[in-house]
Amino acid sequence: MSEQNTLQDNFQAILKKLEQNATDFLEGVAEASVGKAETLRDGTEFEPVSLPRDLAAHKNAQTEWWYYTGHGETVSGKRFGFELVFFKRRTDLDKFSLVPLRLFGNPIYFAHFALTDITDKKFRYAHRKSANGWFDQPASASEQHFHLRLGDWSLRESNDAHIVRATIGNDIVFEATLQPTKKPILNGKAKNGVSFKDEGEASRYFSYTRMKMEGDIVWNGETEHFHGAAWMDREFGTWTPTENQKGWDWFSIQLTNETELMCYQLRNSASGVSNFSSGTFVEKDGEFTPLVKEDFMIEPIGYWKSPDTKATYPSGWKVKVPKFDLDLTVTPVMKNQELDTRGTTMIVYWEGACEVKGKSDGEDVRGRAYVELVGYDRSHEQPNLAYFLMGNHFEFPSKSIFG
Repeated sequence: MSEQNTLQDNFQAILKKLEQNATDFLEGVAEASVGKAETLRDGTEFEPVSLPRDLAAHKNAQTEWWYYTGHGETVSGKRFGFELVFFKRRTDLDKFSLVPLRLFGNPIYFAHFALTDITDKKFRYAHRKSANGWFDQPASASEQHFHLRLGDWSLRESNDAHIVRATIGNDIVFEATLQPTKKPILNGKAKNGVSFKDEGEASRYFSYTRMKMEGDIVWNGETEHFHGAAWMDREFGTWTPTENQKGWDWFSIQLTNETELMCYQLRNSASGVSNFSSGTFVEKDGEFTPLVKEDFMIEPIGYWKSPDTKATYPSGWKVKVPKFDLDLTVTPVMKNQELDTRGTTMIVYWEGACEVKGKSDGEDVRGRAYVELVGYDRSHEQPNLAYFLMGNHFEFPSKSIFG
């Protein structure tokens, strides 16, 4: 038995040495062809948000995103929800198995766009990525002012309004002007935009929790004007994912009494809720209060299993914030609002339009929300390099999904 153990130990040592040699070789190739990887830790990780500068992109942030959700209604009475998000990722520290990802691009840009047709109960989405390679659509994120593009999708600021554009296939074009009606909210316990996700690990995070929305949408061959309300989340930084960040349930809620609630629960691999879960409550006048884990409760009241990925998600929630006398029920407008973005950002997640009703300060209140559920599908733990690379060249519109 001792001899067998010795052979196994020797074999494992040989494999470890071969793996280290392969790692060193590939890192050498990467350094020779695209340069040495940077740590992306420049000492600014815990500095407060600075506006308007932080609307623009950052050179040394490993991950940053510009995230919009909203609810609209066309002049003909058709109701819809939308999600539009742009990501920029520095790949210095990323690897596919042993392969440095920066060999394929640094930074890499991603974007997701989803449209929930509430009236007709249809859900469609598309997602893209670009490293500005030979076959990529051009992408950029200005570090001087707020302007991003990925192909013909774009985000920009003009006269304090946010101008957004996205498409799905050849038959849906979404263009909107979003005007903030409240000051930006600096999330995090210190109310300065520094949002800790675990001990020593933080992003900078701010939100426009209510934006007046107006625009035009082309679908079914017709152009319709619409009005509505939107929400924007901006997050950036360099942080290390930990055991306490294996998934999250995130809520953005706009109520008819002109207050807003953002809250999220971070989960570990055993579905335990992290003490770094947090939120923000925004008053009608725009003043805001940070929330810690003990200030709110999120309780699922139903579940839904995806027929495509077989992942099971919560579907319907009770959300309570006792210190503000909030007792809300959040209900998806349709069950299937799942996005499979393994060809771009390599995850499967649920993000959907929801209706809200309940009590606020003892009074009946209604509202609308968006909910994001991440980590219920774990396929990203075994990413497919070939599928990821193929995603450079194609947009992935879904079929319409009913029910």
